[in-house]
Parts: sequence; C-alpha cells; structure tokens
Amino acid sequence: MILFLAGTSDARELAITLQKKGYSLLATVVTESAANSLQEAGIKVHKGRLDSKQLAKLATQCHAQGIVDASHPFAEEASRNAMDAARFLEIPYLRYERPREDGYSHPLLTKVKDYEEAAELAAHHQGVVMLTTGSKTLEVFTKKLLGKQGLTLVARMLPRLDNMEKCQKLGVEQKNIIAMQGPFSKELNAAMYRQYGATLVISKESGKQGSVDEKIEAAVELGIPVLLIERPSIQYGTTYSEFNRVIEALKKQVGKEQTL
Repeated sequence: MILFLAGTSDARELAITLQKKGYSLLATVVTESAANSLQEAGIKVHKGRLDSKQLAKLATQCHAQGIVDASHPFAEEASRNAMDAARFLEIPYLRYERPREDGYSHPLLTKVKDYEEAAELAAHHQGVVMLTTGSKTLEVFTKKLLGKQGLTLVARMLPRLDNMEKCQKLGVEQKNIIAMQGPFSKELNAAMYRQYGATLVISKESGKQGSVDEKIEAAVELGIPVLLIERPSIQYGTTYSEFNRVIEALKKQVGKEQTL
C-alpha cells in the first residue's frame, strides 16, 4: 500500500498510472471534487486536512510501505507533514512535482519570493488588482489592499461555499469575486482582465498544468504588469517530475508492482 498525497490533475494522472502498475493506493485530498475525481478512477480516498501525526496514523492503519507526495507545488504544509510522517515511520518518501517553468522573462513580469512580498508591492499600485492565487492566502492580500484608496481587489477562486464565506468574512464584495474552476485559456484570461479593467495580475508559478502560461501571456499582450510568486523553497530530497522516474524509485525503495 502507498499513501498518496493528491489534489491536482497531474497527481490524479500519476495515481492512475501507479494503480495500473499494480500499486495499491490510499490517496489523501482536501476537496470534495478531488475526492470524487479519484474515486471515479477506482482509487481509495481519505478526504480532509491531516497534520504529520494524523498522516503517520493513517499510514500505519493502511500498512503503507511508502509515501508519494504529489501535492500542489504551493502545498508547503502538506509536504512538510508528509516528510515528517515518513521520517517518524521510517518509510520512504518520494516527491513528485510538476516541472518548473523558469523561462518567464518580460519587463512587465516581476518575480517575488512569497505572498507577503506580492501584497506589499501590490499595495503601491492603483486601479484593479486581480488575484489568481486562490483563497488559501486571501487574508494576506485583504489586509494590505482592501480599503486602500484608488485600488480594487478582485479575487478569483474555486466556486466553493467555504471560499464564498471566507470572502464575506474578509470583506471582499460579491461583485469583486470570480468563482470559477479552471484551467482557463489565454483568451478567457484576457476577457476577464478586460471585463474587470485589471491593472495588475498576481499569480504563482504553478507550472503548465496550473495554466500559469495562459495567465501571463494574456496579461503581457494587454500590457498589464504581473507579480509572479515563486515556489516555496523546500528541501524535499530527490524530486521527480516524470511518472516513470517515480515508478523506478518505488521499485527500488518499496518493491516491484504488487498484486491488488
């Protein structure tokens, strides 16, 4: 059995690939939609956020021989918890991460190290700041940007009830919420930027699977500056960006394909 941290489209593809190779999986996810997507593929799922102790307990209960962490590149806490659980249980930890896109370069593009730096720089802008980083760190931006004269914050996020409740709690007006599930094409991104009159776009370097290319290209073509939040710096050990490398590592560290 492999304990598998999922939640993204490429993680789902990797989980299906591993299952086809004969590995029995228990996937952990946060959202209902991610759970349903994996269950439709016949993969067992545990839904809900887990700290390191809870992950270790779950891994013990399912007799996990290793942990494959295919969580989002910005799911920093989840990855640290998974590494802690693997160390505690003395089982292998393997990190799959979608490839980085390091080639972004344009006078309109500014790379920043974290959400706080992005919020600080955005506070010096005027007009409409379109936030496309989701709801998890929304409060970082509302603290800096809401109520600032000459500036409007428009937040784009998944259409979930808890997200809408969070917006209401933090004071984001309904008219400034875009509740849609991506990925979005360059054309749709451009249409949203025009519709809301965006003068600054904030995104994070989530790779091609996260459609960050389409966000940046649409903004640049319209002459809109972009703040791009770089991935957190975490010492994962060896990181794999190809499915076959994950499979090879599992064979070496856990064993060959198993009988389901």
